Amino acid sequence: MPRLGRVFITLLVSLVLLTVLAVKFEERFIFFPSSKFEVTPTALGLRHDELTLVTPDGERLHAWFLPSSVEPSTHRYTVLVCHGNAGNISHRLDRTLLMHANVGTDVLLFDYRGFGNSSGRPDESGTYEDARAAYRYLVDERGVDESRLVLFGESLGAAVALQLATEVDAAGLVLEASFTSIRDMARVAYPFIPNGWVKTRYENIEKIPTVKMPVLVLHGTEDRTVPFAQGQSLFEAANEPKRFLAIDGASHSDTFLVGGDAYWQTWKDFLASLS
Repeated sequence: MPRLGRVFITLLVSLVLLTVLAVKFEERFIFFPSSKFEVTPTALGLRHDELTLVTPDGERLHAWFLPSSVEPSTHRYTVLVCHGNAGNISHRLDRTLLMHANVGTDVLLFDYRGFGNSSGRPDESGTYEDARAAYRYLVDERGVDESRLVLFGESLGAAVALQLATEVDAAGLVLEASFTSIRDMARVAYPFIPNGWVKTRYENIEKIPTVKMPVLVLHGTEDRTVPFAQGQSLFEAANEPKRFLAIDGASHSDTFLVGGDAYWQTWKDFLASLS
């Protein structure tokens, strides 16, 4: 066999093997949980309640409820944070500090199954179930009124928050660095994988037209993980009332830092519009 033919066959076999491995271990290409906590609310001097939320299928989720230092008010909002696909809730405490300082909201951070100190192993349906448990805790146990509750998701968490918004009542939905679907993301990150082989969906672009609450979409113009155009597409598919903020120079995970005053002012304006 000519050398060129052998090289072609070797490349073809390698591509097939890579594709099979990627499909077989799909969840490992999507979820990157960490059990290591970089910092704690106590270390930062943050008041908090240490929580264990139990899902209907028996998983035990670790969570922190972090009240704002502002005096309690019936007009205060609570933000339910659905974090991204890597790390754990300790990696979202910097955002919480800034949210307290700039917006004055209470915050609930929870880890999906398999993240941080939560039991289980993450998958798409599991993340949805975990967000439902967090929502039920706030509404049923903590007594947060739905009209004062904002659902927030960043990156993969945007898909989780969006699914929750199709099922429950809340004041508003905030999506940051959000993608249109996992299949669309697979085309970007793993173009060699046949799209029909991807089992995980997170079909955000199909779901967002069914959301009836106000929507805010935030996206960095230099996001190299989730293309800026996908955030724009989600915004265009959303119902009114809706707002969009393009954060100049921000990449995937630094929107709330690079955005500065404009970022937090957009949050303030959105919350004010809900009232």
